[in-house]
Amino acid sequence: MNAQLTLAGRQLVPVVQGGMGIGISAHRLAGTVAKHNGMGTIASIDLRHHHPDLLAQVEGTRDKAAIEAVNLIALEREIRAAKVIADGNGLIAVNVMKAVSAHAALVRQACESGADAIVMGAGLPLDLPELTASHPHVALIPILSDARGVSLVLRKWMKKGRLPDAIVIEHPAHAGGHLGASRIEDLGDARFSFERVLDECREVYASLGIEWTRVPLIVAGGIHRHEHVRHWLDQGAAGVQLGTAFAVTEESDAHPAFKEVLATARPEDIAEFTSVAGLPARAVLTPWLRKYLSREAALQAKARMRQCLEGFDCLQACGLRDGVARIGQFCIDLKLAQAVRGDVARGLFFRGRDPLPFGERIRPVADLMRYLLTGELPEDMRSAIRLSKNAASAGSLTVRSN
Repeated sequence: MNAQLTLAGRQLVPVVQGGMGIGISAHRLAGTVAKHNGMGTIASIDLRHHHPDLLAQVEGTRDKAAIEAVNLIALEREIRAAKVIADGNGLIAVNVMKAVSAHAALVRQACESGADAIVMGAGLPLDLPELTASHPHVALIPILSDARGVSLVLRKWMKKGRLPDAIVIEHPAHAGGHLGASRIEDLGDARFSFERVLDECREVYASLGIEWTRVPLIVAGGIHRHEHVRHWLDQGAAGVQLGTAFAVTEESDAHPAFKEVLATARPEDIAEFTSVAGLPARAVLTPWLRKYLSREAALQAKARMRQCLEGFDCLQACGLRDGVARIGQFCIDLKLAQAVRGDVARGLFFRGRDPLPFGERIRPVADLMRYLLTGELPEDMRSAIRLSKNAASAGSLTVRSN
Protein backbone atom coordinates (compact mmCIF):
# COMPACT_ATOMS: atom_id res chain seq x y z
CA MET A 1 0.00 0.00 0.00
CA ASN A 2 1.56 3.26 -1.18
CA ALA A 3 -0.99 5.64 0.38
CA GLN A 4 0.44 8.35 2.60
CA LEU A 5 -1.01 10.73 5.17
CA THR A 6 0.36 14.28 5.00
CA LEU A 7 0.51 16.01 8.39
CA ALA A 8 2.66 18.87 9.67
CA GLY A 9 4.56 18.84 6.39
CA ARG A 10 5.52 15.17 6.69
CA GLN A 11 4.57 12.11 4.69
CA LEU A 12 3.38 9.39 7.08
CA VAL A 13 1.93 5.93 6.70
CA PRO A 14 -1.88 6.24 6.96
CA VAL A 15 -2.12 4.50 10.35
CA VAL A 16 -2.66 6.59 13.49
CA GLN A 17 -2.46 5.30 17.07
CA GLY A 18 -5.24 6.70 19.22
CA GLY A 19 -4.63 8.25 22.63
CA MET A 20 -5.58 6.04 25.59
CA GLY A 21 -5.43 7.12 29.22
CA ILE A 22 -4.61 6.91 31.97
CA GLY A 23 -1.11 6.06 30.80
CA ILE A 24 -1.94 3.30 28.31
CA SER A 25 -0.43 5.25 25.44
CA ALA A 26 2.61 6.99 26.86
CA HIS A 27 6.15 7.39 25.52
CA ARG A 28 6.96 3.77 24.66
CA LEU A 29 3.92 3.16 22.50
CA ALA A 30 3.74 6.59 20.89
CA GLY A 31 7.47 6.66 20.22
CA THR A 32 7.45 3.19 18.65
CA VAL A 33 4.53 4.02 16.34
CA ALA A 34 6.31 7.19 15.24
CA LYS A 35 9.53 5.23 14.71
CA HIS A 36 7.60 3.24 12.11
CA ASN A 37 6.57 6.53 10.46
CA GLY A 38 3.06 6.66 11.87
CA MET A 39 1.50 9.15 14.24
CA GLY A 40 1.92 7.99 17.83
CA THR A 41 -0.24 9.62 20.47
CA ILE A 42 0.42 10.23 24.16
CA ALA A 43 -2.70 10.50 26.33
CA SER A 44 -2.04 13.54 28.52
CA ILE A 45 -4.30 12.85 31.50
CA ASP A 46 -2.67 12.10 34.87
CA LEU A 47 0.68 10.80 33.60
CA ARG A 48 2.24 11.02 37.10
CA HIS A 49 1.31 7.33 37.47
CA HIS A 50 4.27 6.43 35.24
CA HIS A 51 6.71 8.39 37.42
CA PRO A 52 7.22 7.11 41.00
CA ASP A 53 9.16 10.21 42.05
CA LEU A 54 6.31 12.49 40.97
CA LEU A 55 3.73 10.27 42.66
CA ALA A 56 5.77 10.46 45.85
CA GLN A 57 5.78 14.26 45.69
CA VAL A 58 1.98 14.43 45.90
CA GLU A 59 1.26 11.30 47.93
CA GLY A 60 -1.60 12.00 50.33
CA THR A 61 -2.13 15.58 49.13
CA ARG A 62 -5.42 17.11 48.05
CA ASP A 63 -3.65 20.12 46.56
CA LYS A 64 -5.04 20.36 43.04
CA ALA A 65 -2.35 22.79 41.91
CA ALA A 66 0.43 20.47 43.12
CA ILE A 67 -1.09 17.47 41.33
CA GLU A 68 -1.52 19.41 38.10
CA ALA A 69 2.07 20.67 38.34
CA VAL A 70 3.59 17.18 38.56
CA ASN A 71 1.36 16.01 35.72
CA LEU A 72 2.77 18.76 33.50
CA ILE A 73 6.28 17.60 34.38
CA ALA A 74 5.28 14.02 33.56
CA LEU A 75 3.84 15.10 30.20
CA GLU A 76 7.08 16.85 29.27
CA ARG A 77 9.11 13.76 30.22
CA GLU A 78 6.86 11.51 28.15
CA ILE A 79 7.03 13.71 25.06
CA ARG A 80 10.81 13.97 25.20
CA ALA A 81 11.22 10.22 25.78
CA ALA A 82 8.88 9.44 22.87
CA LYS A 83 10.90 11.72 20.62
CA VAL A 84 14.07 9.82 21.49
CA ILE A 85 12.45 6.51 20.50
CA ALA A 86 11.00 7.99 17.29
CA ASP A 87 14.49 9.18 16.28
CA GLY A 88 13.18 11.82 13.90
CA ASN A 89 10.54 9.62 12.28
CA GLY A 90 6.77 10.02 12.21
CA LEU A 91 4.91 12.41 14.50
CA ILE A 92 4.37 12.56 18.25
CA ALA A 93 0.88 13.81 19.08
CA VAL A 94 -0.67 14.53 22.46
CA ASN A 95 -4.33 13.76 23.10
CA VAL A 96 -6.05 16.26 25.40
CA MET A 97 -9.66 15.77 26.47
CA LYS A 98 -11.68 18.98 26.27
CA ALA A 99 -13.69 17.72 29.28
CA VAL A 100 -10.58 17.77 31.49
CA SER A 101 -10.37 20.83 33.74
CA ALA A 102 -6.65 21.35 32.99
CA HIS A 103 -7.02 20.99 29.22
CA ALA A 104 -5.63 24.47 28.46
CA ALA A 105 -2.51 23.94 30.58
CA LEU A 106 -1.95 20.49 29.06
CA VAL A 107 -2.20 21.87 25.52
CA ARG A 108 0.30 24.64 26.27
CA GLN A 109 2.72 22.23 27.97
CA ALA A 110 2.51 19.78 25.08
CA CYS A 111 3.38 22.54 22.60
CA GLU A 112 6.25 23.86 24.73
CA SER A 113 7.64 20.35 25.18
CA GLY A 114 7.87 19.69 21.47
CA ALA A 115 4.70 17.79 20.55
CA ASP A 116 4.13 17.72 16.80
CA ALA A 117 0.34 17.66 17.06
CA ILE A 118 -2.54 18.17 19.49
CA VAL A 119 -5.54 15.87 19.21
CA MET A 120 -8.66 16.93 21.10
CA GLY A 121 -11.98 15.20 21.71
CA ALA A 122 -14.52 14.70 24.54
CA GLY A 123 -16.09 18.04 23.67
CA LEU A 124 -15.90 20.61 20.89
CA PRO A 125 -12.35 22.03 20.69
CA LEU A 126 -13.44 25.51 19.68
CA ASP A 127 -10.68 27.23 21.67
CA LEU A 128 -7.80 25.12 20.35
CA PRO A 129 -6.57 27.72 17.81
CA GLU A 130 -6.23 30.34 20.58
CA LEU A 131 -4.49 27.93 22.96
CA THR A 132 -1.85 27.13 20.33
CA ALA A 133 -1.51 30.55 18.70
CA SER A 134 2.14 30.90 19.73
CA HIS A 135 2.97 27.49 18.23
CA PRO A 136 1.66 27.74 14.63
CA HIS A 137 3.62 24.72 13.43
CA VAL A 138 1.89 22.30 15.81
CA ALA A 139 -0.77 20.34 13.91
CA LEU A 140 -4.30 20.61 15.33
CA ILE A 141 -6.60 17.60 15.03
CA PRO A 142 -10.15 17.61 16.46
CA ILE A 143 -11.99 14.35 17.15
CA LEU A 144 -15.60 14.48 15.92
CA SER A 145 -18.24 11.94 14.97
CA ASP A 146 -20.58 13.47 12.38
CA ALA A 147 -20.64 15.99 9.57
CA ARG A 148 -22.60 18.49 11.66
CA GLY A 149 -19.74 18.67 14.16
CA VAL A 150 -17.20 18.95 11.34
CA SER A 151 -19.13 21.82 9.77
CA LEU A 152 -19.38 23.67 13.10
CA VAL A 153 -15.67 23.37 13.89
CA LEU A 154 -14.60 24.35 10.38
CA ARG A 155 -16.83 27.45 10.37
CA LYS A 156 -15.74 28.58 13.85
CA TRP A 157 -12.04 27.99 13.14
CA MET A 158 -12.16 29.71 9.74
CA LYS A 159 -13.31 32.89 11.49
CA LYS A 160 -10.11 32.64 13.52
CA GLY A 161 -7.96 32.21 10.42
CA ARG A 162 -7.11 28.56 11.09
CA LEU A 163 -8.14 25.22 9.63
CA PRO A 164 -7.60 21.86 11.31
CA ASP A 165 -4.61 19.96 9.96
CA ALA A 166 -6.77 16.82 9.98
CA ILE A 167 -9.97 15.59 11.63
CA VAL A 168 -10.50 12.21 13.28
CA ILE A 169 -13.98 10.81 12.61
CA GLU A 170 -14.73 8.44 15.48
CA HIS A 171 -17.64 6.01 15.15
CA PRO A 172 -19.29 5.72 18.59
CA ALA A 173 -20.77 2.30 17.82
CA HIS A 174 -17.28 0.77 17.63
CA ALA A 175 -14.67 2.83 19.48
CA GLY A 176 -13.56 2.35 23.07
CA GLY A 177 -13.46 4.80 25.97
CA HIS A 178 -15.55 7.96 25.83
CA LEU A 179 -17.76 8.10 22.77
CA GLY A 180 -18.97 10.92 20.53
CA ALA A 181 -22.71 10.61 21.08
CA SER A 182 -24.89 12.36 23.62
CA ARG A 183 -26.76 9.21 24.73
CA ILE A 184 -26.16 5.45 24.71
CA GLU A 185 -29.30 5.08 22.60
CA ASP A 186 -27.66 7.16 19.87
CA LEU A 187 -24.47 5.10 19.48
CA GLY A 188 -25.70 3.31 16.36
CA ASP A 189 -27.34 6.33 14.73
CA ALA A 190 -27.00 6.32 10.93
CA ARG A 191 -25.48 9.80 10.94
CA PHE A 192 -22.27 8.28 12.32
CA SER A 193 -21.68 5.81 9.49
CA PHE A 194 -18.35 6.47 7.79
CA GLU A 195 -19.98 6.36 4.34
CA ARG A 196 -22.45 9.06 5.30
CA VAL A 197 -19.91 11.23 7.12
CA LEU A 198 -17.47 11.10 4.19
CA ASP A 199 -20.21 11.97 1.69
CA GLU A 200 -21.62 14.78 3.81
CA CYS A 201 -18.17 16.17 4.54
CA ARG A 202 -17.50 16.43 0.82
CA GLU A 203 -20.56 18.69 0.61
CA VAL A 204 -19.45 20.70 3.65
CA TYR A 205 -15.97 21.21 2.21
CA ALA A 206 -17.38 22.27 -1.15
CA SER A 207 -19.77 24.78 0.46
CA LEU A 208 -16.88 26.33 2.42
CA GLY A 209 -14.45 26.33 -0.51
CA ILE A 210 -12.08 23.85 1.15
CA GLU A 211 -10.24 21.37 -1.07
CA TRP A 212 -10.89 17.76 -0.09
CA THR A 213 -7.23 17.04 0.61
CA ARG A 214 -6.67 20.25 2.61
CA VAL A 215 -8.16 18.82 5.84
CA PRO A 216 -7.64 15.04 5.75
CA LEU A 217 -10.22 12.82 7.45
CA ILE A 218 -9.01 9.90 9.58
CA VAL A 219 -11.64 7.28 10.39
CA ALA A 220 -11.57 5.59 13.80
CA GLY A 221 -13.57 2.71 15.23
CA GLY A 222 -14.08 -0.84 14.01
CA ILE A 223 -10.84 -0.97 11.98
CA HIS A 224 -9.07 -4.26 12.63
CA ARG A 225 -8.18 -5.79 9.24
CA HIS A 226 -6.02 -4.78 6.31
CA GLU A 227 -9.12 -4.93 4.12
CA HIS A 228 -10.77 -2.27 6.30
CA VAL A 229 -7.81 0.05 5.86
CA ARG A 230 -7.75 -0.42 2.12
CA HIS A 231 -11.52 0.06 1.83
CA TRP A 232 -11.72 3.35 3.71
CA LEU A 233 -8.70 4.80 1.96
CA ASP A 234 -10.39 3.92 -1.34
CA GLN A 235 -13.55 5.69 -0.12
CA GLY A 236 -11.73 8.96 0.50
CA ALA A 237 -10.37 8.75 4.03
CA ALA A 238 -6.75 9.84 4.35
CA GLY A 239 -5.96 7.47 7.21
CA VAL A 240 -7.30 5.16 9.90
CA GLN A 241 -6.94 5.31 13.67
CA LEU A 242 -6.84 2.34 16.04
CA GLY A 243 -6.76 2.28 19.83
CA THR A 244 -7.37 -1.14 21.38
CA ALA A 245 -5.20 -2.95 18.84
CA PHE A 246 -2.24 -0.76 19.87
CA ALA A 247 -3.09 -1.06 23.57
CA VAL A 248 -2.32 -4.80 23.45
CA THR A 249 1.00 -4.55 21.60
CA GLU A 250 4.29 -5.45 23.27
CA GLU A 251 5.35 -1.80 23.38
CA SER A 252 2.12 -0.52 24.90
CA ASP A 253 2.73 1.28 28.19
CA ALA A 254 -0.08 -0.72 29.83
CA HIS A 255 0.44 -3.37 32.51
CA PRO A 256 0.54 -6.96 31.14
CA ALA A 257 -2.70 -7.72 33.03
CA PHE A 258 -4.36 -4.77 31.28
CA LYS A 259 -3.39 -6.18 27.90
CA GLU A 260 -4.69 -9.62 28.85
CA VAL A 261 -8.07 -8.22 29.91
CA LEU A 262 -8.51 -6.46 26.57
CA ALA A 263 -7.13 -9.29 24.43
CA THR A 264 -9.26 -12.03 25.99
CA ALA A 265 -12.54 -10.11 26.23
CA ARG A 266 -15.42 -11.71 24.34
CA PRO A 267 -18.22 -9.68 22.70
CA GLU A 268 -20.51 -10.39 25.65
CA ASP A 269 -17.83 -9.06 28.02
CA ILE A 270 -18.02 -5.52 26.61
CA ALA A 271 -20.57 -3.00 27.86
CA GLU A 272 -21.74 0.54 27.23
CA PHE A 273 -22.59 2.84 30.12
CA THR A 274 -22.63 6.54 30.98
CA SER A 275 -19.38 7.91 32.34
CA VAL A 276 -19.05 10.48 35.12
CA ALA A 277 -18.13 12.91 32.32
CA GLY A 278 -21.69 12.60 31.03
CA LEU A 279 -20.59 10.80 27.85
CA PRO A 280 -21.40 7.24 26.78
CA ALA A 281 -18.41 4.95 27.26
CA ARG A 282 -17.42 1.39 26.34
CA ALA A 283 -15.33 -0.94 28.51
CA VAL A 284 -14.76 -4.54 29.55
CA LEU A 285 -17.14 -5.98 32.17
CA THR A 286 -14.54 -6.60 34.84
CA PRO A 287 -15.63 -7.40 38.43
CA TRP A 288 -15.79 -3.74 39.46
CA LEU A 289 -17.79 -2.63 36.39
CA ARG A 290 -20.28 -5.50 36.78
CA LYS A 291 -20.84 -4.58 40.41
CA TYR A 292 -21.07 -0.86 39.67
CA LEU A 293 -23.65 -1.33 36.90
CA SER A 294 -25.76 -3.54 39.16
CA ARG A 295 -25.83 -0.70 41.71
CA GLU A 296 -25.86 2.26 39.34
CA ALA A 297 -29.53 3.17 39.80
CA ALA A 298 -29.22 3.07 43.60
CA LEU A 299 -26.07 5.20 43.50
CA GLN A 300 -27.72 7.72 41.19
CA ALA A 301 -30.70 7.96 43.55
CA LYS A 302 -28.30 9.00 46.32
CA ALA A 303 -26.30 11.46 44.20
CA ARG A 304 -25.21 14.60 46.05
CA MET A 305 -22.52 17.24 45.74
CA ARG A 306 -19.26 16.31 47.47
CA GLN A 307 -15.55 16.98 47.45
CA CYS A 308 -13.46 15.23 44.79
CA LEU A 309 -12.36 11.87 46.21
CA GLU A 310 -8.84 12.30 44.84
CA GLY A 311 -8.54 16.05 45.42
CA PHE A 312 -7.75 16.36 41.73
CA ASP A 313 -11.01 17.65 40.20
CA CYS A 314 -9.81 16.16 36.92
CA LEU A 315 -13.05 16.83 35.02
CA GLN A 316 -14.75 20.17 34.42
CA ALA A 317 -18.07 18.42 35.13
CA CYS A 318 -18.17 15.20 37.19
CA GLY A 319 -21.33 13.25 37.97
CA LEU A 320 -20.00 11.97 41.31
CA ARG A 321 -18.50 15.25 42.59
CA ASP A 322 -21.29 17.48 41.28
CA GLY A 323 -24.17 15.18 42.29
CA VAL A 324 -25.56 14.79 38.76
CA ALA A 325 -27.92 11.85 39.22
CA ARG A 326 -28.49 11.03 35.55
CA ILE A 327 -24.84 10.17 34.80
CA GLY A 328 -22.00 8.09 36.25
CA GLN A 329 -21.36 7.85 40.00
CA PHE A 330 -17.75 6.71 40.37
CA CYS A 331 -14.29 8.29 40.43
CA ILE A 332 -12.93 7.83 36.94
CA ASP A 333 -9.41 8.93 37.83
CA LEU A 334 -9.19 6.31 40.58
CA LYS A 335 -10.61 3.54 38.39
CA LEU A 336 -8.35 4.26 35.40
CA ALA A 337 -5.31 4.52 37.68
CA GLN A 338 -6.13 1.08 39.10
CA ALA A 339 -6.41 -0.28 35.55
CA VAL A 340 -3.02 1.06 34.46
CA ARG A 341 -1.51 -0.74 37.48
CA GLY A 342 -3.12 -3.99 36.28
CA ASP A 343 -5.71 -4.21 39.08
CA VAL A 344 -8.21 -6.43 37.25
CA ALA A 345 -10.65 -6.63 40.15
CA ARG A 346 -11.04 -2.89 40.68
CA GLY A 347 -9.96 -1.07 37.51
CA LEU A 348 -11.89 0.37 34.56
CA PHE A 349 -10.65 -1.13 31.28
CA PHE A 350 -11.81 0.81 28.22
CA ARG A 351 -11.98 -1.25 25.01
CA GLY A 352 -13.38 -1.02 21.49
CA ARG A 353 -16.22 -3.34 20.51
CA ASP A 354 -14.62 -5.23 17.63
CA PRO A 355 -12.18 -8.17 17.34
CA LEU A 356 -8.44 -7.61 17.49
CA PRO A 357 -6.22 -8.18 14.43
CA PHE A 358 -4.22 -10.97 16.10
CA GLY A 359 -6.90 -12.36 18.40
CA GLU A 360 -5.52 -12.91 21.91
CA ARG A 361 -1.89 -12.64 20.81
CA ILE A 362 0.30 -9.80 22.09
CA ARG A 363 2.46 -8.75 19.14
CA PRO A 364 4.98 -5.94 18.45
CA VAL A 365 3.86 -2.64 16.94
CA ALA A 366 5.86 -3.50 13.81
CA ASP A 367 3.74 -6.63 13.20
CA LEU A 368 0.51 -4.70 13.64
CA MET A 369 1.46 -1.89 11.31
CA ARG A 370 2.82 -4.28 8.68
CA TYR A 371 -0.43 -6.25 8.73
CA LEU A 372 -2.65 -3.18 8.52
CA LEU A 373 -0.67 -1.74 5.61
CA THR A 374 0.07 -4.91 3.63
CA GLY A 375 -2.17 -7.70 4.92
CA GLU A 376 0.93 -9.73 5.77
CA LEU A 377 0.57 -11.76 8.96
CA PRO A 378 3.56 -12.66 11.16
CA GLU A 379 5.33 -15.84 10.01
CA ASP A 380 4.30 -17.92 13.03
CA MET A 381 0.65 -17.05 12.42
CA ARG A 382 0.96 -17.89 8.72
CA SER A 383 2.52 -21.23 9.68
CA ALA A 384 -0.33 -21.96 12.07
CA ILE A 385 -2.89 -21.19 9.34
CA ARG A 386 -1.06 -23.47 6.89
CA LEU A 387 -0.97 -26.30 9.44
CA SER A 388 -4.67 -25.85 10.13
CA LYS A 389 -5.49 -25.96 6.42
CA ASN A 390 -3.30 -29.04 5.91
CA ALA A 391 -4.98 -30.80 8.83
CA ALA A 392 -8.42 -29.97 7.47
CA SER A 393 -7.39 -31.20 4.02
CA ALA A 394 -6.02 -34.44 5.43
CA GLY A 395 -9.21 -35.00 7.38
CA SER A 396 -11.26 -34.44 4.24
CA LEU A 397 -9.16 -37.01 2.30
CA THR A 398 -9.55 -39.54 5.08
CA VAL A 399 -13.31 -39.22 5.03
CA ARG A 400 -13.44 -39.72 1.27
CA SER A 401 -11.16 -42.79 1.43
CA ASN A 402 -13.65 -44.49 3.69
